[in-house]
Amino acid sequence: MSKDRFDIDLAKLKTYPISKRKSKVKHQDFAGIPSKGASFSDFYESLPSILAGNDLKAVVGAIVSAARKKKPVIAMMGSHVIKCGLNPVIIELIKKKVITAVALNGSGAIHDFEIALIGKTSESVDEAIEDGSFGMAKETALYINGALGEAVEREIGAGQAIGQVIKEEKLSFKDLSILYNCVKHSIPATVHIAVGTDIVHQHPSCDGANTGEASLRDFHNFVEVVSGLGDGGVALNIGSTVILPEVFLKALNVARNLGSKVKNFTACNFDMVNHYRPYQNVVKRPVKSGGAGYTIIGHHEITIPLLAQAIIEKL
Repeated sequence: MSKDRFDIDLAKLKTYPISKRKSKVKHQDFAGIPSKGASFSDFYESLPSILAGNDLKAVVGAIVSAARKKKPVIAMMGSHVIKCGLNPVIIELIKKKVITAVALNGSGAIHDFEIALIGKTSESVDEAIEDGSFGMAKETALYINGALGEAVEREIGAGQAIGQVIKEEKLSFKDLSILYNCVKHSIPATVHIAVGTDIVHQHPSCDGANTGEASLRDFHNFVEVVSGLGDGGVALNIGSTVILPEVFLKALNVARNLGSKVKNFTACNFDMVNHYRPYQNVVKRPVKSGGAGYTIIGHHEITIPLLAQAIIEKL
């Protein structure tokens, strides 16, 4: 037998009373019992104060606090938010002065515009790509590309220009447009376009100079919005995997470089899958020197109405 053999004597194990142990889950944090006819407030308060339940309550609290202190609440949104039918929810938060700024990617602006124009959006890519008809609706391209030209002429950003066109053309479903409502309620709306990613870039009416200048102007406008986030503001990224998290990080960097103390704010990413860039560029890096970051994973058509209702109840 080897001299290095280790004799295990379990009788010598050191133990301690369970009352001395730190436990992460406590019965006080458990979910409440479901009851028929309960109010939304009852339901919301019954959510467990554990993991995402706790995070959601923290985000709601931060947004309510920001609204009361008149601090910025920025909603950065990918087009999926619009395609999930959430425009009325976002618009209501704009009307109640909860959301104070909106940032969309190019496709978000397109879907929002089409809702304003015909009350419908989102074609079947699988079918249309077969014969090359995907994205070839003429009105969408003419209006969007025309609006970007007007943005350059008026020296305004893409978001404001598209919202103004919706307003001036008196489009049938304008009240369901986020960009129109931003113009109507005088809050910043910016659109951040990556050339080649959107259907309107396929059309002869697309002008690269107009597209670039209008979007760059909106980047500068967005820097100004982000510069006010410090000490109680909230930045929400809802469903943008790459474009808006990247834009947010650069805007934050410019704001800080120019002397704005953008710290001690809340950042939250709402998405159906946990992606790298939203986590790093929204939830983690921006609040490293002060603030809080959260991730809420779930279908937007469920999580965002839940968020909005909770905010309205608390306000």
